Amino acid sequence: MARKPNYDFERRERERLKAIKVAEKAEAKRAARERAKAGEGSETPEDESKPA
Repeated sequence: MARKPNYDFERRERERLKAIKVAEKAEAKRAARERAKAGEGSETPEDESKPA
């Protein structure tokens, strides 16, 4: 016997998971901006060692 669908719960669960994913992505972008700002004006050592 198939279960009775619970559309409201399933939608809320999808939205909750999406919100977590969006928050993680925003945090990663914020951290990347901070790293770029902190390293502003200086080249990274790995960029200098790579052959052109």
